[in-house]
Amino acid sequence: MLLSFRFANHRSFRDEQQLNLLPVYGADASDAGSEATAVPVVGIFGANASGKSNVISAFGYLSNMVGQSDKESEPGLGVRRQPFRLDPEVAEMPSSYAVDLLLDGIRHTYGFTVDDSRIVEEWLYCYPLRRKRVIFDRTGQNFDWGEESGRSGIRRLADIVAPTALFLSVAARFNLNAPASEARDETSEVLHRTFSWLWQQVSKPMSVNSRRRPYDYARLLDAPGSKRAIVELLKGADVGLREVIQSNEDDASFNRQVYFLHHGSTDDNVLFRISDESSGTLRLLELAGRAIPVLDQGGLFLVDEIDASLHPLLTAALIRLFRSTEVNASGAQLLFTTHDATLLGSIDGDDVLERDQVWFTSKEDDGASELFSLADFKPRRQGENRLKRYLNGSYGAIPELSMRLFEHAVLSRTDSGAE
Repeated sequence: MLLSFRFANHRSFRDEQQLNLLPVYGADASDAGSEATAVPVVGIFGANASGKSNVISAFGYLSNMVGQSDKESEPGLGVRRQPFRLDPEVAEMPSSYAVDLLLDGIRHTYGFTVDDSRIVEEWLYCYPLRRKRVIFDRTGQNFDWGEESGRSGIRRLADIVAPTALFLSVAARFNLNAPASEARDETSEVLHRTFSWLWQQVSKPMSVNSRRRPYDYARLLDAPGSKRAIVELLKGADVGLREVIQSNEDDASFNRQVYFLHHGSTDDNVLFRISDESSGTLRLLELAGRAIPVLDQGGLFLVDEIDASLHPLLTAALIRLFRSTEVNASGAQLLFTTHDATLLGSIDGDDVLERDQVWFTSKEDDGASELFSLADFKPRRQGENRLKRYLNGSYGAIPELSMRLFEHAVLSRTDSGAE
């Protein structure tokens, strides 16, 4: 479970930002003497180009580095990253990424800093019985070990870690490939747990603008136990669907096809190809196909522009699945961005999002983005129209529009044509 995420010098974010998922209100709110659970949902709102997608991008970068840095490490090629480019001096400085996780009831802190040529720093701590235990502290190619991890055989792998690879990636891959007869020690288990959550339990959907193939949808339907749940969810969305049919279900090639069986005007059914299907139905299939395994197994579901091609009621229904303690018994979390301000309101008398589940992004005059929480404004539990206040600019994070400039831009076309 993700407790917090910190990052700096990534795309439009120059300064360090923190996304804190610890509850602010209610019985689960954290205090100095308790280990609180994290909120199951966080929605990020803001104007176009304010940095919403870059929060998702930053976490995706951390996850991909953990999962792939040892495979992509090539001498002389450096490290791929996307620093803040509007200030040349900042662009040369390292980027940093760090998470606080609750794994098996124990807090873990992992992070790294990276520049264009190497891993500058990397660290992993855990807190059994609320006492800090250092697993490793890395500066360049130098490692410091905690009292217990210093006795672990896993420390020998530090000698083969490339300057552009994360030690967590190398150590976890070694653990995964080790013979079953070799028992992991406690340090190896901490490394494995951290790697597994950050890489295997973070679901990253394709970009809204990416072109999808029938094979992409077929793979989502292939997940064990997922197809029936996906079809039932689509039926519940009132899209007129009776069934989803896959061709060549035993074929692992890219020629897989997916068809949608719809209610016809008579008792006959009508078969649609993907090219015939609505963008909303396809978007819902993708979101459902990726959300259901996360809800079953736990983990983090990242969604950029969750409202794309979806009616607000459908978007709210997806959010409610993660907020439901009955459906989400595994403690899965949803982190999404959206332009749909109606999600700040209520449906059927219930808030779609709680006060500590709403975050905003805004962009300063120098082009740097900022991430902040609705809780910073101390909103009232009842009687505060968040939707209205947001659109009126009370929380910021909205575009500063000039209708005069809009009109002038259109009129200038007519003026230029007359010359």
